[in-house]
Amino acid sequence: MPLLQFDLIEGRSESELKTLLDAAHRAVLTAFGVPPRDRYQIVHENKRFQMVFEDTGLGLTRSDNLVMVRVYTSPRSSEQKQHFMAELARELESSSGVRGNDLMISFITNDKGDWSFANGVAQYLTGEL
Repeated sequence: MPLLQFDLIEGRSESELKTLLDAAHRAVLTAFGVPPRDRYQIVHENKRFQMVFEDTGLGLTRSDNLVMVRVYTSPRSSEQKQHFMAELARELESSSGVRGNDLMISFITNDKGDWSFANGVAQYLTGEL
């Protein structure tokens, strides 16, 4: 169950955001093989001055189409993470016009016992999931 949190510069329409989120979900399905309704996404829109993303010495040029994605997930293999990164980049470029230079991805790993989906119960630990 990955939770995807997106930070982007404000100004996209509701339709553009839906397209972006749908593309990200396709990448999750492809890379992680989760059930179709295993979809958890949050979008934070920021003013331009609230997002400072330089190039870490890679020579990147960024635009206002920048998308930062944090993936909160139980442990995944390096192969799964790399597959997701490549799929997300491909999906976002083809559906939303987000260039590779404008996509940054970070994984935050936790254990299944760190999740409660409702009622203050750790469903992975109780066996409900």
